[in-house]
Amino acid sequence: MAFNLVLVHPQIPNNTGAIGRLCVNAGASLHLIKPIGFDIDEKAVRRAGLDYWDKLDLHVWESLEHFFENNEITDNAYFATTKTDKPYFEATFKDGDYIFFGSETAGIPEDVLNKYKTQCVTIPMTKDGRSLNLAISTGIVLYDAIRQTYDTFPKA
Repeated sequence: MAFNLVLVHPQIPNNTGAIGRLCVNAGASLHLIKPIGFDIDEKAVRRAGLDYWDKLDLHVWESLEHFFENNEITDNAYFATTKTDKPYFEATFKDGDYIFFGSETAGIPEDVLNKYKTQCVTIPMTKDGRSLNLAISTGIVLYDAIRQTYDTFPKA
């Protein structure tokens, strides 16, 4: 089993391509929730993902509702947001967890954050920062999850 990165309504193809590359190297699955702000066949996605895109365990969902109907989400998920004070490194990640990230412009919908309030995590930032790039954020949180579960990580 591996971690699952869930991008809710991603808008920037280069970020998604870089995240796809990250997922292949980390042994994670990537779930994209429509609407997506670009065609996943765009050159920018393929260029950022380079030769990794065909190795990616990619799942595309028609909507957030469709995703939740087809995946049992209980305490096996974390929701990255700037709207909480709980740092991601206080989460206890387990192999197979889902880690959600919202779109670059809107984040994760408020109703989802409210439903899973105790599972919301944030990346600490100074007061001068508003947010981090989506690809960087996914890497920070995913590799901490791997650090916590490294004994089960499929090493080369």
